[in-house]
Amino acid sequence: MIIEYLGHSCFKLTESTGTSVVCDPYSQEVGYEMPEVDADAVTVSHRHFDHDCLKKVKGAPLVIDKESSCDLTGVEISSVKSFHDECRGKKRGENVIFKFRMDGIDVCHLGDLGEACSSDLIETVLPVNVLLIPVGGNYTIDAEMAKEYVDRIMPDIVIPMHYRTKDCKIDIDKVDEFLKLFDEECVEELDENRIELSRSDLSGETKIIVLRRA
Repeated sequence: MIIEYLGHSCFKLTESTGTSVVCDPYSQEVGYEMPEVDADAVTVSHRHFDHDCLKKVKGAPLVIDKESSCDLTGVEISSVKSFHDECRGKKRGENVIFKFRMDGIDVCHLGDLGEACSSDLIETVLPVNVLLIPVGGNYTIDAEMAKEYVDRIMPDIVIPMHYRTKDCKIDIDKVDEFLKLFDEECVEELDENRIELSRSDLSGETKIIVLRRA
């Protein structure tokens, strides 16, 4: 499978069969433009401008924005409700976590998760091979809480998202705050926006991969 980072919390996931899903497309209010892409489905973790700009995804994709499960030409997609804040949604509402199974790999996109780590939530999302996790704080979990999620989920690969980059207008932290919580040998910063994975790339040891946005 191929994972492409399109910026902010947006990824395009493509199975070897060609079936593709885009997660959390964003508008230019983020501070930069999202490239237009096509996909078979779009998942939306919640209805905020930086996560639900559906016009950026061309064609006639299936839109999934609530707790559900489906099979998309062999790609299994499931989701579970969570909260966008630490007050059970009283500040910012609900958030939908999405799970994808592509080419035998379990990918989890946490959306704008804001609630503290709990055993119930961890058990709901397991197993996870690739974890796409917000780390910027303020509107989501911060670096230290993201580290706790990583430690308890124990994925093979972690790809941080929803952090401040050049031109970003949202008041969130840079990815550095998250990366410094890990040993240097566990972190790899790439100069490209995509990686290709197979089951053989999953070592059982957690690795942090930072992708450069498209």
